[in-house]
Amino acid sequence: MAQTLAEKIFSNHCGRAVRAGDFILADLDLVMAHDTTCAWALEPFYQIAERVFDPKKIFIPFDHAFPSPSVAMSKLQSQIRKFADEQGIPVVYDGVCHQVMSERLINPGNLILGADSHSPTGGGLGALTIGVGSTDAAIAMATGRSWFRVPQTIRVTVNGDLPRGCYSKDVVLAVAKEMGADGANYRVIEYAGPTVEGFNVPARLTLTNMSAEMGAKAAVVAPDDQTRAYLEENDRPVDFEPLRSDPGAFFERELRFDVSDLKPMIACPPDIDNDVPVEQVESEKVAVDQVFIGSCTNCRIEDLEVVHRMWKGKRVKEGLRAIVTPASRRVYLQALQRGYVEEFVNFGAVVSSPGCGPCLGRSGGVLYDNEVCVSTSNRNFEGRMGSPTAKIFLASPATAAATALTGIITDPRRYVA
Repeated sequence: MAQTLAEKIFSNHCGRAVRAGDFILADLDLVMAHDTTCAWALEPFYQIAERVFDPKKIFIPFDHAFPSPSVAMSKLQSQIRKFADEQGIPVVYDGVCHQVMSERLINPGNLILGADSHSPTGGGLGALTIGVGSTDAAIAMATGRSWFRVPQTIRVTVNGDLPRGCYSKDVVLAVAKEMGADGANYRVIEYAGPTVEGFNVPARLTLTNMSAEMGAKAAVVAPDDQTRAYLEENDRPVDFEPLRSDPGAFFERELRFDVSDLKPMIACPPDIDNDVPVEQVESEKVAVDQVFIGSCTNCRIEDLEVVHRMWKGKRVKEGLRAIVTPASRRVYLQALQRGYVEEFVNFGAVVSSPGCGPCLGRSGGVLYDNEVCVSTSNRNFEGRMGSPTAKIFLASPATAAATALTGIITDPRRYVA
């Protein structure tokens, strides 16, 4: 029978051919729980087991609030460290979980559970990486298995060459505008088409990451030579079999986008699908208090390269706070070696240690009442980055960088070479 890419991965992990709608019990390649969700998984874990199923298949990163910003957070992290020591699991402090997993752990065809809503990020490597709650993560850590209702797949096909000043973030914001904030609830989004095939893995990770904001259970791009190149760049040349949807596979919906005439996009508060061209907001001269370039959506070295080209030799607009938070230790070191960090500091930006930081309003850039932030992250609902009256606009690193130069929301095309 013809199967989607997602159906094939589920089939490979439960030992039989499955279709969307089937209920299955599947073996897992990896289980992740971080410095918040792991703490909440401990009590249910100990109710059903004393030892994890395989310590080598459990990943515990500290990233959402690390270094700890409070005594309460330090207590949670202490509890997790004790659990990790007992189970023989190393705790990792190397940046945002989804980025570190993509660099080190996720392989094409994997089935992975992550106790974090943005776990679909890893689908940019051709895996199914699925977000769950802490109780499901606890069961998975104990058993190495999880049950699923195999989701329907929505295929998003993207054609056309991206215009100057547009990036994969602009593409996925255009998709979100069409799909809606709940248009992919408990679905897999499969990204395909010539444009996506031309994207490198970092650009694909942006697509799959933002799919969580449309309600997707997972998102995936078929692994190919771009995937192979990324794995080699990260010092793990993994051999994998071709894996893609069959001709004739059933898709619940198929959406097609031609991005040849796409303009830089921005998601206006408080909804991910409230997307308009940046030029439309620029005409309103919206003053900005903070620019945040970071998160699991857009702070890879490729993103920082765009920002560096735009900021080199310039200064941040007086009165504006520019915060750069590399997604991982590897990205931070790459930025150091290339001279980007020095240039960002000379520009007047604050360069933070790798992690989630301001993205969820925990530390490193919490917003006050009525402040306005342009962020490269993935959520702009009320209270996401601090005060419930603050306003968050989501955009590409290029749009964020342009805004830091002017102090108002700015179309990046005048600054992008």
